[in-house]
Amino acid sequence: MSPSPKNYLIFGGIGGIGGALANQLKEEGHRIFVTARTPEKALESSVSPDHTLIVDVFSPETIQQAVAIANQEGLDGLAYCIGSIDLKPLSRSTREDLLRSFEINTIGAFLAIKAAAPSLAERRGSVVMFSSIAASRGFANHSAIGTTKASVEGLGRSLAAELAPHIRVNVIAPSLTATPLAQAFTQNPKVAEAIASLHPLPRLGDAGEMATLASFLLSDRSSWITGQVFHVDGGRSSLEKK
Repeated sequence: MSPSPKNYLIFGGIGGIGGALANQLKEEGHRIFVTARTPEKALESSVSPDHTLIVDVFSPETIQQAVAIANQEGLDGLAYCIGSIDLKPLSRSTREDLLRSFEINTIGAFLAIKAAAPSLAERRGSVVMFSSIAASRGFANHSAIGTTKASVEGLGRSLAAELAPHIRVNVIAPSLTATPLAQAFTQNPKVAEAIASLHPLPRLGDAGEMATLASFLLSDRSSWITGQVFHVDGGRSSLEKK
C-alpha cells in the first residue's frame, strides 16, 4: 500500500536540488508548495508544484506569508533549499558579504522553521536543511560560506534537540553539485573535471542524489533519525585519495 499523500513546503523548490526534490515528492503523490524569488523565476522553472509562492529571504514577512498559505491544510515537512556560494579571499570580503550569506543560508531557514514549527509539531513533521562540505573542511576563499554553513549545522542540531519528539530536523552537506547555483564552476569542463578529481569517487554530485536523501528524511521511513548531518560528497569530507 502506498503512503498517504502529505503536504510539503520547499523553500527554493524551483531548480537545482530543491527542484529535484519537488519533482520526486510530486511523483510520489504528495502535495507540494515551492517558493521562488520572483514571478519570472517561477515561470522559468520546469517544476510543476501545486502552488508556487513568491519569497524574498531578505523579507521576513514573505517567509511568514508563504508558511501561512502552505499551512492552510497542515504541513508534514519543510525543506530549506535556498543557498549561496560566496567565494572571495579574506582581503576582499566585507562585513556585508558575511551578513548577506547569513541572511540567505541561516536566518532564512531559522525564520521559516520558526513559522512552520506549530503546524509541523501537530503532524509529527520533518525538516531538512542544506549545509556544505565547506562547513567541515577548510578551503581557501570560503570564509563567508564556510562560516555560514557551519551555522546551518549548528542550527539543525539545536532545533533537533529543542523540537523533539514532535519534529525531526536533519541536515545534508553536499560537495559541489551540478546545479544552476554552481554553474560558474561546472560550465567549464576542465574546471569541473579538476574539482571532480579531488573526490575519492571522482565526479560531481547530482541534484537527484541529494533530493533522494532529502525525500527519505522528510518521510516516515526515517522516523528514528534526527539531529544528523549527512555528508553526500563522494567521500571528500572523510577520505584521503591515494
